[in-house]
Amino acid sequence: MTPDQTESATSASKNVSAATGHTYWVIPDGYIPPESRGTLESHESICVLNTSATDAELHITIYFEDREPLEGMVAEVPARRTKHIRTASLRSGEQSIPPGVPYAITVSSNIPVIVQYSRLDTTQPELALMSVMAYPLG
Repeated sequence: MTPDQTESATSASKNVSAATGHTYWVIPDGYIPPESRGTLESHESICVLNTSATDAELHITIYFEDREPLEGMVAEVPARRTKHIRTASLRSGEQSIPPGVPYAITVSSNIPVIVQYSRLDTTQPELALMSVMAYPLG
């Protein structure tokens, strides 16, 4: 290892507990497939990485084309951990996201985090797995 590589690796190690990412994320394309085939269940997940030494508190809002948003959903991602939040598990009071209905998501965090979005569609034998980065705004 060259001296520059050693210095870079040491600097990266010192910053392991630093918060990385943004505090506001947008995912405009949500859709929970209404059925599954085979042994895997169709689902979507908000995938969050918290590199900070502080727990992240997420506030999630779901927007629809034809109805009022679902608000007030809170999730925690412990310090220096990752969490995969299944969108079908999100609740706002007694309401949840209906399968087969398009929606969009905003994620607001008290500290910077990284947000990725994944969908597994098993509605046909040739299943599809999609994963994209959310759009950071803050």
